[in-house]
Amino acid sequence: MPNSYKVAVVFTGGTISMKIDPRIAAAIPALSSEEIMSMVTNIDKIADIEIINFDRIPGPHMTPERMMDLSKTVKNLVAREDITGVVITHGTDSLEETAYLLDLNINTPKPIVVVGAMRSGSELGYDGPSNLSAAICTAVSEQAKNKGVLVVMNNEVNAASEVTKTHTLSLDTFKSLEFGPLGIVDNDEVIFYRDITKHHHIITDSIETRVDLIKCAVGMDDRLMRFCVDSGAKGLVIEAMGRGNIPPAMVPGVKYAIDQGVVIVMVSRCPMGRVLDTYGYEGAGRTLRNLGVIFGGNLPGQKARIKLMLALSITSDKNTIKDMFEKGFYSK
Repeated sequence: MPNSYKVAVVFTGGTISMKIDPRIAAAIPALSSEEIMSMVTNIDKIADIEIINFDRIPGPHMTPERMMDLSKTVKNLVAREDITGVVITHGTDSLEETAYLLDLNINTPKPIVVVGAMRSGSELGYDGPSNLSAAICTAVSEQAKNKGVLVVMNNEVNAASEVTKTHTLSLDTFKSLEFGPLGIVDNDEVIFYRDITKHHHIITDSIETRVDLIKCAVGMDDRLMRFCVDSGAKGLVIEAMGRGNIPPAMVPGVKYAIDQGVVIVMVSRCPMGRVLDTYGYEGAGRTLRNLGVIFGGNLPGQKARIKLMLALSITSDKNTIKDMFEKGFYSK
């Protein structure tokens, strides 16, 4: 008897599809989607599975253009009446960026779940099948609807807008540091403990890739910023110190970029907390806001860059982009 649920599993690659190549003694893409699914035992009792072989690349090989291709594929899948939800396998190094792009760019009540693995198929304790089974259980859950894109790893369910990779090795590397997970997968059932109150979308079929990310550190000047601007950058994301402050020698670069029409978004290099114009000295948040820098809330730099790429693909109007980042988070 056929299942009432049908889940499309889109394979893009990553450690979940890798094994150790004895010639080089290192992990490379090797497992087919069918081989991976064969290890997800008893999943046929949960849902019918449709396999989509999108790609087989490591996480660092993902590009913004390929992310947009993936977004189009997922949009087509969720538009089908027979599809209950979509699961996407992905390399963990860039998983949070792809998941966040999909979260911004796709508006559907159907669950979209991104999943990966921290251990390859050659290692003891290969976590790919268990993570994939938990992701599929999430994709068929009624409670997972209208929650945006979710990331399921190590039996935890996190929002794509909040989750980040926190450890190079641990199986529980994906964490929502500031707010904690949305829920868990326990005994093949998804249990949600909280919801997301703010959910933004930037619906577009294109992406502006000329956006650079600069991380601040002690004693930095404006050379990198000027180089990015002179190289054709349309947007810059600055990972500032603390509450949103930069070394004073970087300030001329901010002025230069803004004078050239480059949109600048500022976030913090701290893993938790939002930026705010608390301080008023040279290079501090109040100075930068007065110059026209947009505040990126509590987004990490890599996600703010994704959001700015999508925003710039549909408008170059700074006030419109400012609303995309600040509306609902800042009162002025």
